[in-house]
Amino acid sequence: MKSLASFLVVFLLIFSSSCKQGPKEKETFEPVFSTYKSDSTGAVIPAEKNESFYGILTPVELSRIFNRLRITYSDAIVNAVSNKDLYLSNAKASINTGIYGVDLGYVKIFGVGQGMIDYMVTIREMCNKLGIPDHYVTEPIKRMQSDIEEADTIMNLMNIAFNQMVNHLRAGGRESTAGLLLLGGWVEALYISTQLLYNPANPDPEVVQKIAEQKYTLTTLLSFLKNYYDDPVVVYYIKKLKYLKKYFDTFDIYFKKGDLEIDSSKHVFRSTGSEMDITVETLNTIRDYVAKLRTEMVTP
Repeated sequence: MKSLASFLVVFLLIFSSSCKQGPKEKETFEPVFSTYKSDSTGAVIPAEKNESFYGILTPVELSRIFNRLRITYSDAIVNAVSNKDLYLSNAKASINTGIYGVDLGYVKIFGVGQGMIDYMVTIREMCNKLGIPDHYVTEPIKRMQSDIEEADTIMNLMNIAFNQMVNHLRAGGRESTAGLLLLGGWVEALYISTQLLYNPANPDPEVVQKIAEQKYTLTTLLSFLKNYYDDPVVVYYIKKLKYLKKYFDTFDIYFKKGDLEIDSSKHVFRSTGSEMDITVETLNTIRDYVAKLRTEMVTP
């Protein structure tokens, strides 16, 4: 069973080999979204590279976009903590532990104090259902509870918590349980992004890019889960993800030659921008499919 860090390294390899450099001679759909920064003056000035976390969308990564778009907190978007006692199967508990983990990060963004406490208690109870010792989760979360604004610090704490949980599950021969936990977290992050940040009437280029980039994470997630075909629940969700992948496969993302810089130590990539031939129709389809999948996951 790979740790979260290993998962991101594998994603990096797939990302670097899958991204195409330079324009491609093909008919593209309209509208075509672009995040390239044009130089209207014609001056030869190196463009400042934007920095993005690659791999799973994290609440930390999304918080800046929430602030820029002035999107307010909505408790309707998260999975209600009252559902926790209804997840009786190991599979449901695993998936929703990942979902609740992302929801904790979401309420952390908006500083909802009671919400953070509620979700911390919920995650601890869910981990108890999965036989994961409390301290693997509570210690990193306690540190998150303090007023930490540094993105790298919070991401490291998330990685620590997840890696400890994965190692414990692997030691007990329960690798597929960790895979379902990761699956739940990825779907929840994409669900929040497509429901709150994506506006079909006026798509924000950065939001479109963040959603589109998940095509590479999805490819890696599928490869990761295929290791556990002995679990029928994993097989079931692999089929669901393959169906979702068909929509992501309808478009490509392009970076200018030499523009993409990858920092594997911090799990970020830097570029001045990218171009993609994704349509609003495709984005809407991805949004709707993810919403249905997420509803299925949180329903007891």
